[in-house]
Amino acid sequence: MQRFAWVRFIAVLKKEFIHIRRDRPSLIMAIAMPIAMLLIFGYAINTNVEHLPTVVWDQAQTVDSRELVTSIRNTQYMDPDNFVQGYQEIEGYMDSGKARAAVIIPPDFGKKIQGMESASVQVLVDGSDPTVARAVMSAVQMLGLNKSLQLQSERIVAMGTAPGLEMPLNFETRVWYNPDMKSMVFNIPALIGLILQNVIAMLTSFSIVREKERGTMEQLVVTPIRPLELMLGKLIPFVFIGFVSLCLILATGIFWFGVVPIGSIPLLFVLSTLFLITILAIGLLISSIAKTQLQAMQMTFILLLPSILLSGFIFPRETMPTLLQLLGGLFPLTYFLRIVRGIFLKGVGMEYLWQDTLILCAFAVLLLAIAAKKFKKTLD
Repeated sequence: MQRFAWVRFIAVLKKEFIHIRRDRPSLIMAIAMPIAMLLIFGYAINTNVEHLPTVVWDQAQTVDSRELVTSIRNTQYMDPDNFVQGYQEIEGYMDSGKARAAVIIPPDFGKKIQGMESASVQVLVDGSDPTVARAVMSAVQMLGLNKSLQLQSERIVAMGTAPGLEMPLNFETRVWYNPDMKSMVFNIPALIGLILQNVIAMLTSFSIVREKERGTMEQLVVTPIRPLELMLGKLIPFVFIGFVSLCLILATGIFWFGVVPIGSIPLLFVLSTLFLITILAIGLLISSIAKTQLQAMQMTFILLLPSILLSGFIFPRETMPTLLQLLGGLFPLTYFLRIVRGIFLKGVGMEYLWQDTLILCAFAVLLLAIAAKKFKKTLD
């Protein structure tokens, strides 16, 4: 048996350090990525629900109603910045996702408060995200209790005796879109986008790299085939695979988990195909840049993990710092999640989804153009 030789060991050690130093992409990822991930995830992973956009329909327009709105703002759970004049406007805000809650103050609110009577305020909550809905309902109940105790104390001082056991202020909460607040109803639609992104981006990112590693790319280059023909020939099979995956995921969600979309299924298929094309372009771009399958996997991982946290898949984007919200806007998954949840949970159509659809179209065109240009350079 050959003895352990320090000379050979040190020689191999030096060789590996030289390889690592020359492999700049892997070295940068190994050093910079942990710090970047910690900074991003440290701020993005926030289970505290704060500053949710809220609309207010103040039919009373009194000092008491304005004080109530101020008290709601002071909870820091809701930001009642938008004021409306009817249920139709409230529905528009809630359907579009511009508001996660609505406060409706009745016309006789001030009269009842000043008349030592019990007043009721209706609170509508977007239940599509059960975590957010429970936090809002808990905050509203606590606020109602505190305001009732305050009013009760003031009435005791004014009357010299307790006016009764009835609560002076009642918040009547009503949950929209997901009345039972089931997490499955919220998660299953989002998983459609997440699974499509993960599977298709990974498969596509390996397509060109595999040709490079096997040495078959040179054989394709010397053939009369043009770069566009080769690129489309590689993309179309993955479009088919992605569409089949979409059908299987959708069927499983509906028939196994019982999560049925309220909105248009044909619209869901059309917009999912648009998202699929965008992800294919990302995978093709990664495949054109990466030199090995390991690099392609690392680059895909760098894309996928932040997109899960910053897109609103797990944590509400409203609770994130502004910088991370802007960073999350760079991921197509962010916009597709709003689309798929809007169709599944709210039953909305293009009248509320057109902005997210246009952004996805812009992503698809831009990424395909960059991928096609990079693909031609790879062939050259």
